[in-house]
Order: sequence, then structure tokens, then C-alpha cells
Amino acid sequence: MHVSSRIRFIIAFLMLISACNSNNANTKSTEKNTSKTEAELLADGDSMATTAQRNLLMQVSSAIQKGGTDYAISYCNENAMLLTDAVAQKYHTNIQRLSDKNRNPKNAIMLEEDKLAWEKINQLKTHFIQVNNKGETYYYKPIALAMPTCLKCHGTQNDIPLSTQRLIQANYPNDKATNYTLGELRGMWKIQLATAL
Repeated sequence: MHVSSRIRFIIAFLMLISACNSNNANTKSTEKNTSKTEAELLADGDSMATTAQRNLLMQVSSAIQKGGTDYAISYCNENAMLLTDAVAQKYHTNIQRLSDKNRNPKNAIMLEEDKLAWEKINQLKTHFIQVNNKGETYYYKPIALAMPTCLKCHGTQNDIPLSTQRLIQANYPNDKATNYTLGELRGMWKIQLATAL
């Protein structure tokens, strides 16, 4: 082997070792980043839930201003799930609104882990992190009926215009999401987090 060939071989070998060490360092760095504290996970979940809530409330308020509660019922029927899905896509995760008194059947609390989370939400009235039996990490946050406008679709018969009541019945024949009072717990956010404790 010529001297120049040996030098090329040594340089190539050193570059290979350097690349392997660099890959190991990157792997260790990635492993460190996938593990977060509970406070960090709560902050991540809260940021996503706040974005989803704000987006939904803005769109529904805009629909009410545009055509009243009748228009808002039709708008929600067609768009509420899409609005939540859009935020989920932005964060590359799964986001759900769940309730024991759901309007849309897709928002019903079905899974045992969600039933346990709902009980906890009712007791604590605050957000928390929960890991299911598959090792998946979820963020849960209470949703309260926060604005008087919400009562026009979720309040008592005295709060909801008759034409809106009829539309609710037509669009959601098994609706359970009425007779709320201002500030009452309406449901919860469930957000899957990509990182774990």
C-alpha cells in the first residue's frame, strides 16, 4: 500500500469514527429531549388546549354575529370537529373535546381511561397528565361554560330560542348538552402528548 493510500485510508477511518460518535451524541441528545418534566408537559398541553379553545370560541362567536344562534348550530354541526382537527394537525397530535353531556356523539366519554379522567376533572377542577396502560401520555383540562353567549345554545329552555331548540333537535336528536349554568363544567380537553415523563 502506498503512503498516499494509507493516508487516505486513515483519514476515511477517522471520519467514520467521528461520524459514529456524532450519531451517538445526537441519539443521546434526542433521548434527553423526549423526556420532559410534568410542569413542561402541562405547559405544552395547556398551550394546545388554549389555542383550540380560542379558535373554537372565535369561530362560534363569529357565526352567532353573522346569523344568530340558528346559524351557529348549523355551523357547529359542520365545522366544530374540523376546527379541532385543524389545531391537532398544527401540533401533529390528537385533540378531543369530551363530555358526559355531549351534543355530538363523537364527543361522548367512552373509554375507561377517559371516565377516570372525567371523575378526576370533577374533583380537582384543574388540568393534569395521565398515562394509560399502553404507556401513552395524555393531557386533560376542564372546559367550563365561560360566556353568557354559550347559554343561548347550552342553557335552559328559557335561555335557548325556540327556533334554535328545534335545530338542535334536528341536528342532534340525542343531544344532552343543555341545562347548563354559567361557569358549570361542560367537558374536558384530551390531548395526546408526544413525549412522556
